[in-house]
Amino acid sequence: MILETKEREAEKKLTYPKAIFIIISTEFCERFSFVGMRTILALYIKNKLDFNDDASTVIFHSFSMLVFTFPLFGAILADSIMGKFRTIVYFSIIYSLGQLLLSASAVPTLGLPMREFSMIGLLLIAIGTAGIKPCVAAFGGEQFILPEQQKHITTFFSLFCLAISVGSTISAFTTPQLRAGIKCFGEQDCYSVAFLIPTALMVIATVIFVVGKPLYRIEKPRGNVALNVIKCISHAVSTKLKANVIMHRQHWLDYADDKYDSKLIFDIKEVLYVLKIFIPVPLFFALVDQQGSRWTFQATRMDGEIGNYLIKADQMQVIPALLVIILIPLVDRCVYPLFAKIGCLDTQLKKITTGGLLASVAFVISALVELKLETTYPTHPTNGLAQVRIFNPRDCQLPIVINNQALMLEPFGIWEDNAIVAKGNLSIPYTADFSQCGGVNKSEGLITAVEAQATSYVLQPLTPYSYKDAINKTSSGNPAIRVLGYNILNPNATTKVELSGVNYVFEINRSTSDVPQITPVAEFNPGTYQVKVDGTYVESITLKVGGVYTLQTYVTANGTRLGLTTVTPPNSIHILWLLPQYIVITIGEVLLGVTGLEFAFTQAPASMKSIVQAAWLLTVAVGNLIVVIIAKAKIFDRQASEFFFFAGLMAVDMIILAVMAKFYRYRNIDNNSQVIACEDLHATFEEPEDRGKRTPVDVGENIRLWSFNREANP
Repeated sequence: MILETKEREAEKKLTYPKAIFIIISTEFCERFSFVGMRTILALYIKNKLDFNDDASTVIFHSFSMLVFTFPLFGAILADSIMGKFRTIVYFSIIYSLGQLLLSASAVPTLGLPMREFSMIGLLLIAIGTAGIKPCVAAFGGEQFILPEQQKHITTFFSLFCLAISVGSTISAFTTPQLRAGIKCFGEQDCYSVAFLIPTALMVIATVIFVVGKPLYRIEKPRGNVALNVIKCISHAVSTKLKANVIMHRQHWLDYADDKYDSKLIFDIKEVLYVLKIFIPVPLFFALVDQQGSRWTFQATRMDGEIGNYLIKADQMQVIPALLVIILIPLVDRCVYPLFAKIGCLDTQLKKITTGGLLASVAFVISALVELKLETTYPTHPTNGLAQVRIFNPRDCQLPIVINNQALMLEPFGIWEDNAIVAKGNLSIPYTADFSQCGGVNKSEGLITAVEAQATSYVLQPLTPYSYKDAINKTSSGNPAIRVLGYNILNPNATTKVELSGVNYVFEINRSTSDVPQITPVAEFNPGTYQVKVDGTYVESITLKVGGVYTLQTYVTANGTRLGLTTVTPPNSIHILWLLPQYIVITIGEVLLGVTGLEFAFTQAPASMKSIVQAAWLLTVAVGNLIVVIIAKAKIFDRQASEFFFFAGLMAVDMIILAVMAKFYRYRNIDNNSQVIACEDLHATFEEPEDRGKRTPVDVGENIRLWSFNREANP
């Protein structure tokens, strides 16, 4: 009682460290910067760097793999040589340079090699995370005097989690809005500004952190247990390879007993026992991290229109960030106690296994959504088949006979055949009667159907002109439009066509009507565009996301008429059908991810907690490597098949983990302890029963704090 009274008095005398508010602000800016950049990264790689889906997935997950690998080396550097403050500062500068280079590469007027400079920028960002991920939370913990400020440090980690969640959520919503809502440098979107805002936040974070130096408590490097473990294992392996029969040991690690003490060797054995459970875990993160790649690409093929607002494909990544904030307290306070009463989810490994199975279910759902999406994809010409479209460019009815079949094309109408049997080039005769359009009575000729190609013809009284048509939905998910024009007053005149909110001017005439496709984005009412022809407003048209259109302009003495033809139907399945898979996988992430951090801490020996936490972090890197390998192998032609494959593989993986869990021997944990964990917070702190005998331990990513465990081990 006397001891507790003294501790309370000491705690009252210690004020809350002012440096904490600087560290929290730094973390908010860094999270905004990283998550904002990462949210639009997959689409940038695909749309601007011009990689296909598979290559974009490989690059995205390779970057993620490096982001979760480099922190291990950063932690070793901070603990053994540089200290946390200098490590954070130096690597933040590298991080900022990487962000700046990525932003500059997205500016077309600078003329930089976009692919090369973007890749260098991403590498610098990944290197920069090495000094931030493992050190910021730990550095914040070092600002407190323990045990006197135990309650204060609890508040700090709550605020730290809040900064992570708020920064991530705001940036995941805002950055896609900047990408699509701003037109710059003559393009339909503005990735440079979307990258520049996170860059500015990272620079601000670095400046804020450096300015706060006078307020910090800075501890000197204390050495790193990870290096000792590596040296011990290396020595054991080397000695065993050289050993003779006389030197036989019961365990291969015992061969290091000539140089290292038995306590270290015993703890390493315990770590290896725990790490066996981690073997199935990387596959889970292979599924989770596809939210930023495959699932984002899937969203580009869906309709995001809600009222007068258009949900961007990359904005769907806001959902997991919001759900985590809601689900962690809900699951912890309601779900776990409820299921514990019926003997379910009452051990850590049961929770982890259940989380993995939910990830499998989420990918089954995503595969079913993809199967439905396949019915909306355009029909592509294949070997042995050709596609032909014939346009009537005039505001009159046009009777035609094609291949002995009589047809009537309506004003600005279209005739198409998507499955013409053709080997090489196939010539098809046609006759057109232009008498109702003020032209010659009949015009005859041939049109050519090209194997494995979509060809469009614009009929004219003398000679039709043709072009190779593009029917694919755009990679960004935005609509695409081609403009054809005919000026009856002056057929050789150039016609200028503008769409409101689109930073592009179509200049067309009879010889140059095959204009490039663009991907316009409406600023206010999604899909509504005002059309000006030669500077004069004509009327408004509607372009829906995913659709491919041909706009025909017909200039006469009485004014200009427009005709809009849909070449490829727009996206028809709503983007909110992705909600079930996002909800299910986020629940799985709460069960497996949070519990996994707890398991990694509670089951590790006191001297090896940093090693086990670092190993848990590396499972994320390995998970991204799995995605890279499968995407690079190009095993599947259909995205739905790949999703089903991941779902089945994950289910088998969790069955293996369940069998391993059945034979796992849990370590004993103090029943009065608790664990705190949140995204990107790999730090925990311990509160033994006897507060007067509290001693520091290494936890998290080489973090020296005091930790407490969330629950007793079953």
